[in-house]
Amino acid sequence: MPKKKSLALPTLSSSMGTGVSINIGISDKDRSAIAGGLSRLLADTYTLYLTTHNFHWNVTGPMFNTLHQMFMAQYTELWAAVDPIAERIRSLGHAAPGSYAQFGALASIADAPATPPKALEMVRILVEGHQAVARTARSIFPLADDASDEPTADLLTQRLAVHEQTAWMLRSLLEE
Repeated sequence: MPKKKSLALPTLSSSMGTGVSINIGISDKDRSAIAGGLSRLLADTYTLYLTTHNFHWNVTGPMFNTLHQMFMAQYTELWAAVDPIAERIRSLGHAAPGSYAQFGALASIADAPATPPKALEMVRILVEGHQAVARTARSIFPLADDASDEPTADLLTQRLAVHEQTAWMLRSLLEE
């Protein structure tokens, strides 16, 4: 994977424009670090959502119906996941990334191939994507733990469970 260029995350003022400072028991430095990690998680999740939806549209072959339905369930779950991640970033006092340019700079996973691959290659790409998102989520835990940020830790635990289980189910399709 090519090295991503550094992308500074927008930091809102400590009062988020309300005149009331953020004082939730997590330092500005820790909130910034956690929001940065969550921004990477958001970018990975959104990129995986787009790839999964693309594969839902373009899958062909003998497993069409099974994969078409499975991919729909997966992209629906991913779509539902982006909002809580973005809202946690906002709760920490930072702007959530939301452009293709930001997601491209922050994501650890590649965009969907320009030409749709064969069905089992789609499955392999999605396995790699879910495992990558799990690694991103897991990398944020030390930041959340050190800051006693239980809401972020809870969000990360939920995301890890989904991505690890989905990766396992997809890997099972690749067994001979």
